[in-house]
Amino acid sequence: MRLADRDARPVPWLPTGRTADAALAGGAFAVLAAMTLVSIHTGPPSRMPLYSWALLVVACGALYFRRSHPIAVAAVTLAACAVYYPVTEPDGPAVLTFVVALYTAAAEGHLTAAVVLVGIAVVGTVAGDRRDDVNHLADAAGFLLIGWFVAVVAIGGVVRNRRAYLREAQERARVAERGREAEARRRAIEERLRIARELHDVLGHNISLINVQATAALHGLRREPQRAEDALTAIKQASKDVLREMRATLGVLRQVDEAAPVAPAPGLARLDELTGGLAAAGLKIRTEVEGEPRPLPAEADLAAYRIVQEALTNVTRHSGATSAVVRVRYGAEDVVVGVEDDGTPGSGTPSADGSGIRGMRDRAEALGGALDAGPGPDGGFTVRARLPL
Repeated sequence: MRLADRDARPVPWLPTGRTADAALAGGAFAVLAAMTLVSIHTGPPSRMPLYSWALLVVACGALYFRRSHPIAVAAVTLAACAVYYPVTEPDGPAVLTFVVALYTAAAEGHLTAAVVLVGIAVVGTVAGDRRDDVNHLADAAGFLLIGWFVAVVAIGGVVRNRRAYLREAQERARVAERGREAEARRRAIEERLRIARELHDVLGHNISLINVQATAALHGLRREPQRAEDALTAIKQASKDVLREMRATLGVLRQVDEAAPVAPAPGLARLDELTGGLAAAGLKIRTEVEGEPRPLPAEADLAAYRIVQEALTNVTRHSGATSAVVRVRYGAEDVVVGVEDDGTPGSGTPSADGSGIRGMRDRAEALGGALDAGPGPDGGFTVRARLPL
C-alpha cells in the first residue's frame, strides 16, 4: 500500500464531516463543564454566574463551524475567552476552545490570521494580568502560554503541509495510472494494427494466387489437363499456406494447439517458396541477390519478406505482367529489396497511395527505413525498400 493511500484512508469508526464537528463541539462543552463543576466543588464555596455558562456555550458551539469559517470561529472563541476570564471565578480551561480553533485555522492554511490572533491573545493576556491587583500569570507561565500558542500554530501548519503533500501524491498516482492505461491502450492498438497488416498480407497474397491458379485451371481444364492439374495442386498448396500463416498470426491472440508443428517464420530464406508458387501460376520470376546472404534481425527479415510478397501480389492482381524481377541486396548496415515487373501501365496498375503500398511503406518506416513505389522508367511498376539493420 502506498503511503499516500494509507494516510488518506479514513478510520471507519470515527465520525467525519459535520458529525465530527458536532461531536467535537458537544464533547468540548461536556469536558469544560465537568472541569468547571469539579473546580467549584473542590475549591472555595462559589457559584459561576449564568452568563459565564453562556460564554462557554458560545465558545464550544462555535467549534461546529470551525471548518467552514475557521478565522471567524477563532476570533469568536478568542473574544469569548477575553470576556469569560475577567468575570468568572473560579475560571476553567475555556481557552481550549481557542486552541482548537487556532489549530483549525492554521491547518486550513490561514497561517497569517492565526499568528495575528496569537499576538492579540498574548498581548491581551499580559495587559489584563498587569492591570489586576493579583498576579495570576507568572513570567514562566506567560512564556509557556506563548509557546503553547506557537506550538499549536506550528502543528496546524505541519498538518496543512502534510495534507498538501498527500493530495499531490494522490494526483501524481492518478496521473501515473492514467499514463499506464494510455500506454496499454496504445500498445493494444499497435498490436491490432500489426495483426491486421499481417492478415492483409497473408490473405491478399494467397487469395490472389488461388484466384490466378483457379482461372488457369478453368481455361486449361479441357485443352491442357496437365496444366489444370498443376494449377489445382498449386491452389491446394496456397490454401494450406494461408491456413498455416493465419493460424500462426491468430496464435498471438489465442494460444491453442501448441503441440501442432510450427512452420519456419516468414523471411528471405523462404523467398524461393514464395516465387515458386507464383511461377506455377505462369508468372516468370527471376531472383537476383547481391552480397552475402546472412541471417537478419527477425523484424527486418519479416518486413522484407512481406514487402516482396505484397509487391508480387500486386503484380498478379493489378498488372498484365508476364515476368518480374526480385532483387535483394545485403549491405553492411541495411538490406534493400525490390520488385520490378514488365506490365503495361494503365488502369490496372496500382497507385503509390494504394492500401497495399501504404502497408508496405508502414512496415519500412516502422524500422526506420523507406519505400519507393511507382511506374518504372521502361514501363511496368517498381517497388524498392531499404530496411536498416
